[in-house]
Amino acid sequence: MENLEKENASSYIVEVNNVTVRFNKANQKVDNLKEYFVRLVRRQLMFQEFIALRDVNLKIKKGEAWAIIGTNGSGKSTLLKVISRILKPYKGSVRVEGSIASLIELGAGIDPKLTARENIYLNGCILGYTKQFIDEKFDAIVEFSELEDFLDSPVQNFSSGMKSRLGFSVATMVEPDVLIVDEVLSVGDVLFRKKCMKRMKEMLANGTTLLFVSHNMGTVKEMCDKAIWLNNGEVVMSGDINKVCDEYNSTIEEKKAKEKKEKQKK
Repeated sequence: MENLEKENASSYIVEVNNVTVRFNKANQKVDNLKEYFVRLVRRQLMFQEFIALRDVNLKIKKGEAWAIIGTNGSGKSTLLKVISRILKPYKGSVRVEGSIASLIELGAGIDPKLTARENIYLNGCILGYTKQFIDEKFDAIVEFSELEDFLDSPVQNFSSGMKSRLGFSVATMVEPDVLIVDEVLSVGDVLFRKKCMKRMKEMLANGTTLLFVSHNMGTVKEMCDKAIWLNNGEVVMSGDINKVCDEYNSTIEEKKAKEKKEKQKK
């Protein structure tokens, strides 16, 4: 029995156990650092507790593709940041086996004052790669990003789509154990998005685990086989992608219809 429990535990590459994340929101606007410290010393700072995630559980096996769905502010990005080890949970635990490549915020890890060439090396170092390794992958990264003509231009002059190209190309220069993608592919042109989708499908076929956030249910169903639905930081439903997405869409439509009726009454 004990060996079976160990085997079951080891079959999960990501385990989120009863995770709660809370933040303190300031009730008063503080315009400068001096005022902040004065109020801090006088114990005049007032905060309101905000629970971003509450008792969230999620177990993911190697090679699975999970969508995290929900309306804005439901806790999707917070959950990804906890799994990526960017945020530490207030309660609960997170275990991730292997390497993680995260694309959570557009431009995260990119220095706008540096050129695309310099940012490739900077991002590669942040991901733990050696200069020699990046040298070997450099041409492939540039070719995939289609930024050959902008390599020595400062990234601050790039469009959001170009930044997305750069970030995705570096993050997927190798196949990580876990790839996390949060809405960054919603910018840019259609052809490059299709190219990225193809790359992610190839990575999935080779055993990479995917955590994917998008408000486009068609894309979500195409990329993922399972989903977890969050609302106000709590899990509403998880499991088969079609069942979860259909229930989510049904709830959203009912809410819209209700709001429409209320407006008509006014």
